[in-house]
Amino acid sequence: QVQLVGSGGGLVQPGGSLRLLCAASGFTFSTYFMTWVRQAPGKGLEWVSDINNGSITHYADSVKGRFTISRDNAKNTLYLQMNSLKPDDTAMYYCARGSALTWISNPRGQGTQVTVSS
Repeated sequence: QVQLVGSGGGLVQPGGSLRLLCAASGFTFSTYFMTWVRQAPGKGLEWVSDINNGSITHYADSVKGRFTISRDNAKNTLYLQMNSLKPDDTAMYYCARGSALTWISNPRGQGTQVTVSS
């Protein structure tokens, strides 16, 4: 079955960096778009970024220029490099199979918590 296991979250000060990872299994990772979404406390799910099966990427305006999505198809792993973090980036981050248009109806990982606070 499809498994998406996120890791790399933690507590970081404003302006700091974190790198999230998502280990995928149970499907042919290299053939799918992949997406990162997040859910801040008390809010709904927000799409953050997606990447096609190669290196074409898209970002939400709120993270453009600060976050970088990437993937290693040989390792079945998705990444999200987050720089210049802000308190508004505090959320549970999930990786999901699919693009910005299709992730909502696709499997999603268990999430990794990112807290940005001084």
